[in-house]
Amino acid sequence: MLCGSLIWNSSVIFRVMKRMKIASLFLLLCSVAILSCRKDSFITSPDARITITVDTLKYDTVFASTGSVTQSFKIINENNQKLRLNAVKLMGGSSSAYKINIDGSMGPELNNIEIEANDSLYIFAQVTINPSAANLPFIVRDSIQVSYNGQTRFVQMEAWGQNAHFFRDKQVLTNETWNNDLPYVILGYLHVGPGATLTINKGCRLYFHADAPMIVDGTLQVSGLKDSVDRVYFQGDRLDAPYKDYPASWPGIYFLGSSLNNVLNYAVVKNAYQAVAVEDPATNANPKLTLNECIIDNGYDAGIIASNSSIRARNCLISNCGKNVYLVKGGNYQFTHCTVVSVSNRFIQHREPVLTVSNYANNSSVNLDAVFRNCIFWGESGIVKDEVVVFKNGNTTFNVNFDYNLWKVETTPPNITSNQIITNQPPLFDSVNSFENYYDFRLQAASPAINKGVAAGVTIDLDGRTRPVGLPDLGCYERQ
Repeated sequence: MLCGSLIWNSSVIFRVMKRMKIASLFLLLCSVAILSCRKDSFITSPDARITITVDTLKYDTVFASTGSVTQSFKIINENNQKLRLNAVKLMGGSSSAYKINIDGSMGPELNNIEIEANDSLYIFAQVTINPSAANLPFIVRDSIQVSYNGQTRFVQMEAWGQNAHFFRDKQVLTNETWNNDLPYVILGYLHVGPGATLTINKGCRLYFHADAPMIVDGTLQVSGLKDSVDRVYFQGDRLDAPYKDYPASWPGIYFLGSSLNNVLNYAVVKNAYQAVAVEDPATNANPKLTLNECIIDNGYDAGIIASNSSIRARNCLISNCGKNVYLVKGGNYQFTHCTVVSVSNRFIQHREPVLTVSNYANNSSVNLDAVFRNCIFWGESGIVKDEVVVFKNGNTTFNVNFDYNLWKVETTPPNITSNQIITNQPPLFDSVNSFENYYDFRLQAASPAINKGVAAGVTIDLDGRTRPVGLPDLGCYERQ
């Protein structure tokens, strides 16, 4: 009896459990059906949760008639039901300088747009500036309206537009002078032909497309002045974030064999592949290239690269380049009061010495005369142990002199002469923040480079400020 009772009880339990499973399955199916119906229905509450990923689209300088890069944002439906947008509308309509694309459909307005539950759609916006507009920079504004469930939200748009001189495959075959009336946008290339001189006056801005080098077979004269607005700028034409900070955004300036008497005063050359490249000796007694109070920054491959040529550089900052200064196959060089420095950052890892000097290339040695006086050669956050390297080959004339410098080296370069060198003492620059891409290579008050130079006939610094007659600071900046 006891055994039969147990068997009976087990049977009852089995039937009960089976019914419970059927009931649970039924409830699950009902839940799925309810949820499916819910997802297929539209949320109509004004409290529907949506996210618009930006509140403002900002376009930096957009040169008239060239348009701009396309910017975008998302509208995200955060609800478990579909959402119907009553309208996405460009408020300026078809006459706006802006154009929008709504998830593949062209604007200026699209109605009754469905967004699936927990899904999103993209809005793309582009701006084109009217080339007949005023010469001075101006702001072009519009907005995109998003309407749903009785709610209205806006995304603002603003572009800083500017008219410009546009040159494609520009040839300078006779003497020309460029003034600061409008920016200069270079497409294709800019070529200064043999025997011609291009003079660029203070305040000019030259913007080069990604494939547009500046090639100098003749003469380039840059007449910038010390104030930031009066310097002459050479850079790429992408001024929107993040491209405005990218190295290799344009090829650079190339001084070829027949070029002569080039002088750059208060020039800024930034974000190039090879910022300044110089080849072959000068064809007269003057240096092939003179750089006075210039900034060369963020060159992907090189800041200054020269092959058997001649350069005079004074109060120059050559910073954060793949190879800051690279002088090969001999030549004649004089660098005075220059700061040559690299810090690893998210654009360029510091893997090459900031200064390389050699009297040969391809096993061919050439006479080399180089003097580096009152300079700083420094690198940080990289893998370089010796920031200054010098190579000698053959029996040609080889004179390399370092006079009153601060450098970071573990092994002193061979075959040089040196005098009053500060070794491996951090120069204590004012501010170095590679995360924010902010660098101020002026000297702190406690810098070991202060008052450690020798009189070299240089009366000002990179800022145009007066240097003392007695003991100047090392590098391009004089602490006041």
